[in-house]
Amino acid sequence: MPWVLQSKGAFRQLPFMGVIRVNEEAMKIGYRMGDPAWSNLGQGQPEVGNLAGAPPRLDSLKIDIGDHGYGPVEGLPELRQAVADHYNRLYRAGCASQYTMENVAISAGGRLALSRCGATMADVRIGYFTPDYTAYEDLLTTFDHLDPEWIELTAETAFRIDPDRLDQRVQRDNLGALLISNPCNPTGVVIDGDDLRAWVEMGRRRQCTLLMDEFYSHYVYGGRDAIGAIRQPVSSARCIEDVNEDPVVIFDGLTKCFRYPGWRVGWVVAPRDVIRSFTAAGSFLDGGPCRPIQRAAIEVLQAQRADQETQAVQREFAVKQRLTIDSLKALGVEFPGNPEGTFYAWGSVEKLPPPLNDGVGFMREAFKHRVLTVPGEYFDVNPHRRRTGRSPLSGFVRFSFGPPRANLQAGLDRLGEMINALKG
Repeated sequence: MPWVLQSKGAFRQLPFMGVIRVNEEAMKIGYRMGDPAWSNLGQGQPEVGNLAGAPPRLDSLKIDIGDHGYGPVEGLPELRQAVADHYNRLYRAGCASQYTMENVAISAGGRLALSRCGATMADVRIGYFTPDYTAYEDLLTTFDHLDPEWIELTAETAFRIDPDRLDQRVQRDNLGALLISNPCNPTGVVIDGDDLRAWVEMGRRRQCTLLMDEFYSHYVYGGRDAIGAIRQPVSSARCIEDVNEDPVVIFDGLTKCFRYPGWRVGWVVAPRDVIRSFTAAGSFLDGGPCRPIQRAAIEVLQAQRADQETQAVQREFAVKQRLTIDSLKALGVEFPGNPEGTFYAWGSVEKLPPPLNDGVGFMREAFKHRVLTVPGEYFDVNPHRRRTGRSPLSGFVRFSFGPPRANLQAGLDRLGEMINALKG
């Protein structure tokens, strides 16, 4: 006991962030992960069971005798090549510059890949956006050599930024890197086509490294009139000229697009010199990913199987997106812009009766109806808490339509009962 008391000063008190914070609060009043009586419309997890039209879920794991030993820090060569082949097939057909295994590093999930990135980067001014993924705040706070520069996106511009305006910010603020999720968690905004090409061209011209979190790259939809239509996944890999020269670092994995979050298989696709640095960082941060799981991941990325999964995901999640947005709109939640991606609906609750007109208030009332949601202010990335006062995102809520349709519908119904009761 004396040792415990004396050692307390050696550690910082770290807060829970984002969805973990929501889960912790919900557990205080009885929520348990996987409880069918609750609808978790907060968790950033897609449904992981069998899906109509998708290949069967993998349910067994073969362990070779060699898998009991250490593996390469950068990942098994076979999986690294499978990832490179996956990107070349989807995004770089006919391009002279092709990815190889030297352009890929495997990690135990996306957060670890981001941690390797933070440990590897030089002293640099890095632009970040709000709203965006909550874990970016931890990344930008933990690594003191990063100098974060805030770029605010607002509802008035549908949470988008014009490429010319972005170019101006990069020049004005002398940014050496930009960090963004695309498709965006939480807003569902997708940067694609000419805009994405302009981003990559700007990064190349300004030597500004684009750190592209593309974990939702296959969750892109064609809009109300195209439910069921299959849309090509989105990636900056399509816009790159030279895979070893263009300053673009891509983060993705099996977590979202292939619905295997528990496998903790992520990857980085980048110029080979960057991959070598990430490998060096991994040698002291984590030691490398699990070997048996990597072997299983190779099967997931087989072309026919991967495409079948993508098509099934787009069909089902487009229906769930429409169900979620239509149901919440009818209750008075407003959705700026035209969300095209992810499995989130980013809605304004400001016109609902109090306490529902605030994201935190909405969350706490929804707990009483066994529904989890995430307050918008949790996506107000604010390293070192430099900005004070009420968050401009306080009136927003992120609703996840990741759960199976029946559980999603039950949660939306209970939210309807909650809102209608307070409307009186």
